[in-house]
Amino acid sequence: MIKLEDKKKYDLRHGGPFDRGSADSWYQRPMEAHFYEGNTHQSRRVPSTEMTTKEIQAYIAGFFWNEQFGGKKDYS
Repeated sequence: MIKLEDKKKYDLRHGGPFDRGSADSWYQRPMEAHFYEGNTHQSRRVPSTEMTTKEIQAYIAGFFWNEQFGGKKDYS
């Protein structure tokens, strides 16, 4: 189980693995590890096949952090 303060353990930059995991959860997208080398959608998207174990763990932590402490986008 992830703790609220665990978020501080990760690089929280926009486009990074933790950010992308939490965004996928927020937008109710399936878990598909990835991140961007720079700004989201303005730089190369790095797929899970090119990610390190640490980067994949950060993505998963971001996803589950949002599942537990975040919210979901309201599409209504």
